[in-house]
Amino acid sequence: MTAVLGLGTVQFGTTYGVSNTQGMPSSEGVHDILVEARCHGVHVLDTAALYGASEEVLGQQDLSGFKIVTKTPRFASSTIQLSQADELKNTFQRSLQHLGQASVYALLSHHADDLLAPGGDYLWRAMEDIKQQGGALKIGVSVYSGCQIDELMDRYPLDIVQLPFNVLDQRLDHGGQLERLNKAGVEVHARSTFLQGLLLMDTPPAYFKPISSYIKRWHSAVAEQGISATQAALAFVRDQPAIDVVLVGVTEVNQLLECVKDFGAQFKFEGYGLHCNIPEFVDPSKWNVK
Repeated sequence: MTAVLGLGTVQFGTTYGVSNTQGMPSSEGVHDILVEARCHGVHVLDTAALYGASEEVLGQQDLSGFKIVTKTPRFASSTIQLSQADELKNTFQRSLQHLGQASVYALLSHHADDLLAPGGDYLWRAMEDIKQQGGALKIGVSVYSGCQIDELMDRYPLDIVQLPFNVLDQRLDHGGQLERLNKAGVEVHARSTFLQGLLLMDTPPAYFKPISSYIKRWHSAVAEQGISATQAALAFVRDQPAIDVVLVGVTEVNQLLECVKDFGAQFKFEGYGLHCNIPEFVDPSKWNVK
């Protein structure tokens, strides 16, 4: 199956991204982005209750024809209680209200460790109830590591997994998790295609100095292969056989149109030897960027 391009909407509600200097798009800007996305076949919208006002902003727009993926709250409890399963359902109903939708394409657990904690089955059963009642076509989880994927697949019949993958972060390929997901028929959505914009920056923040050799090697490979950094980053993730949707975040129409054009271009990028795979630098949840 050929991967399709999807739109991550965290920028619609927050100033997310290490390279984001433009802030959040206006309501008019979001409207224009969605109009162009629909016109160019970008039909997956990834959002979450935790993405600031993203769901409310989307709910003000015409979302017909889009497959909407949203997420649960983040509980981060050592033990999950039955009351938190009720909270999950209540938060999901608020998400539907904010989005102006009767149902969504998928509901993901925002914090994988919630499902793995004692009592995590309560949350999964709540998500299954939502699916059975027609609130979400598919249910699954957003993950950060291969260990999480292995444990979750041993415990739950996942429909969909959102995971990080890019030219510097190839941990889930090297660890065999992408192949395992593919063999199990799990739908895979890849985020961090540009590693929060790091792969497109000429001068990264000082925090990344310890991996400057990896970043230089990446830019050298892009130059040698005669394509742009955007083209290379997108092609590398797009051409991974296990990935079904490649998520990108944009703050303006021109960025979206560039991604659409570059995603559809027949470029190949040989980047499997460019991995860094050091969690402190390829996992944004561990970054300490000032």
